[in-house]
Amino acid sequence: MRKNKKSFRPLLQIFFLVQFQFLSFIFSLTPDGLSLLSLKSAVDQDSAGSVFSDWNEDDSTPCRWTGISCMNITGSPDPRVVGIAISGKNLRGYIPSELGTLLYLRRLNLHSNNFHGSIPSQLFNATSLHSIFLYGNNLSGPVPPSICTLPRIQNLDLSNNSLSGQIPDDLKKCEQLQRLILARNKLSGEIPAEIWSEMENLVQLDLSSNELTGSIPDNIGDLKSLSGTLNLSFNHLSGKLPKSLGELPVTVSFDLRHNNLSGEIPETGSFSNQGPTAFLDNPLLCGFPLQKPCKDTAQSSPGSPSSARESDDGPKKGLSPGAIILISLADAAGVAIVGLIIVYVYWKRKDNANGCSCSGKRKFGDNEKTHLCSCPCVGGFGNEDSEPEELDMSESGKGGGDLVAIDKGFTFELDELLRASAYVLGKSGLGIVYKVVLGNGVPVAVRRLGEGGDQRYKEFAAEVQAIGKVKHPNIVKLRAYYWAPDEKLLISDFVSNGNMGTALREHNLSWKGLELGSKFGGTTLIWRRSGQPSTSLSWATRLRIAKGTARGLAYLHECSPRKFVHGNIKPSNILLDNEFQPHISDFGLNRLISITGNNPSSGGFIGGALPYLQSVQTEKTNNYRAPEARVPGSRPTQKWDVYSFGVVLLELLTGKSPELSPTTSTSLEVPDLVRWVRKGFEEENPLSDMVDPLLLQEVHAKKEVIAVFHVALACTEADPEVRPRMKTVSENLDRIGT
Repeated sequence: MRKNKKSFRPLLQIFFLVQFQFLSFIFSLTPDGLSLLSLKSAVDQDSAGSVFSDWNEDDSTPCRWTGISCMNITGSPDPRVVGIAISGKNLRGYIPSELGTLLYLRRLNLHSNNFHGSIPSQLFNATSLHSIFLYGNNLSGPVPPSICTLPRIQNLDLSNNSLSGQIPDDLKKCEQLQRLILARNKLSGEIPAEIWSEMENLVQLDLSSNELTGSIPDNIGDLKSLSGTLNLSFNHLSGKLPKSLGELPVTVSFDLRHNNLSGEIPETGSFSNQGPTAFLDNPLLCGFPLQKPCKDTAQSSPGSPSSARESDDGPKKGLSPGAIILISLADAAGVAIVGLIIVYVYWKRKDNANGCSCSGKRKFGDNEKTHLCSCPCVGGFGNEDSEPEELDMSESGKGGGDLVAIDKGFTFELDELLRASAYVLGKSGLGIVYKVVLGNGVPVAVRRLGEGGDQRYKEFAAEVQAIGKVKHPNIVKLRAYYWAPDEKLLISDFVSNGNMGTALREHNLSWKGLELGSKFGGTTLIWRRSGQPSTSLSWATRLRIAKGTARGLAYLHECSPRKFVHGNIKPSNILLDNEFQPHISDFGLNRLISITGNNPSSGGFIGGALPYLQSVQTEKTNNYRAPEARVPGSRPTQKWDVYSFGVVLLELLTGKSPELSPTTSTSLEVPDLVRWVRKGFEEENPLSDMVDPLLLQEVHAKKEVIAVFHVALACTEADPEVRPRMKTVSENLDRIGT
């Protein structure tokens, strides 16, 4: 008996040790941590790699685990899990139902893995969930109808899986839903007709690449908050296009390709803004914008009674010779009257100084405030109201040099420019820029180009003339140029308040001049900065800068004579006046530089009126450029400018620069700013983590800030074809804050 007791004692010790370790494990890890361990267990560890390497069961909290974010919750002794973000890791496994016990979970981001099986309905017991990103997996089964038991659900992206069955009618209970993306699945049946009227907050709907049938419901037209693209492409939808789609916001693009839709395309509302690609591969569709006219159903067929009557009556008599003569005379008179009206309107617009103007000023040097241009062009953007002076390209520029005005308001002579005081504003690979104050106190900006291109004057003059025709209140106006064998200058309006980059990150600059002697009696100054603490840019000011820059770019793209591509949009090329209205500078320079080179002569402007400074030609990465623009030999496109403008918007929003500089704090520099912001949105990071801290006090602007973020993200899409036109971008921004 004693021997049995001795043999039993080690067993008791082992039992109590196991119990102690189990109890210590239970009491050391929070309940949220235990629920998360179910996800680790549900993943094939061969595919997990190091993803879960720091998910240790003996930790006291899961808040330091990879991919987990926590927050202090009132009434809870421990921080609670609010976010799971483990994406793009190629994890194989299933989604465990235990995640539904995370009562404070707000964001579930498991996209771009290899999870399989169905989406467990118990997941939606986590009633704080507002964003679910499960796209890019291999999930199957139906779309769970219990999703809408989540009272706060806003973002649901289940695209690129193998979900099947019908779209559930219960989605109408998701009244807070903003994004519904079910593309690239195996969903079938008809699109539910009764759910869309309830989704008044929906801004994105993508049901493309499924097996949906039936007609497009009329009440999809009730989605008044929709923006971007309504994507129903690559399905088996049939029937006529509902006219109610025309009631969607005019900024919405349709993608209805590869269906079996039929009938005439309506030409009302939003339909009138669509291009032909929106309706491709629907053989039975006809009408504008397709190059396929609809047959006139009202046209009498050969067998109709009316045609039979005409046959019975025999051939009708033609018009008499007198009637033909009268009709011809009337036509000629009408054409003559129309011609006179056109000539009158042309000269009236050309000579009327108080008429519509897109130059932003009525007279050079006038102190009148700039005014918005209302001349009609594409999308309401202004067109030029007056033509520049025609240049005599045969004689000018062949002698010692001429100052040629390309704007009627510029009446100054070369000797006035020589006597003027000059200030060095800056230097770069595009030459040196000076501020020159003319005799009447009017300042202009003078840019020195290279000294090459002696035999290419006509080409240079043609380029300058095209640039001179661009007149818009948000674009710097070119006034004149100087051409000589050893000197080329561009004279444009001076914009007085620096640029967007300095306004965002530096002190207000009070410039102090260092006087240099000049042979021509003028005074030459080099500006030095003396910093004074500046008031941070308010949200209203940043929005004004964004809207004005978008209008200027849209004008360049849509209304300028050559549909210009700027090619180098960045904060230093967005100049600000005293009212913080933006003015786009430096467009067209790359072409001129290719003619003249970028090395100004070492002797100074005509012997020294403007001091010589070697231009800086540093090769540094331009992180404002679109990905396709960084490929050597690529041809500039307007979509380059759209991308660059999107990066500028992100800089306005975040206060962070994508360019590295030795003079600024590294906390303000994010080289891949686009990727950083996109990751923040994917992981549903708090807005305060991304937005400029100086804007956090302006609580009233939160909705506007989020709206501009979405515009910026659309502009910075990797695929240039997906990016919107600047016209659309400008219209979207103009709706914000109004």
